[in-house]
Amino acid sequence: MHNPPEDEKGSVGSKGDSFDNAAAESLNSLYKKELIDFRGGWENVMDVTIATMEWVAWYNTERIHSYCGNIPPREYEEAFHRSRGTATRAG
Repeated sequence: MHNPPEDEKGSVGSKGDSFDNAAAESLNSLYKKELIDFRGGWENVMDVTIATMEWVAWYNTERIHSYCGNIPPREYEEAFHRSRGTATRAG
């Protein structure tokens, strides 16, 4: 039987929940690192809720991503629609 070292972390989820997924675990880890741990000093749940909504909006529209050719997802999507002569969605 393998006993992992103290600093080795296994999956945070149980089989069948949203954490039983490498992509979800990666995103949750990034969220914690970039927002929760980095900013810290949270006064209450509402502070975390608002900051989370802002982080998600930034993550989905403005962050630089290598998959998108190192441009923000919003620009990538707009370029995609322009190249096909289709309208982009509002938002």
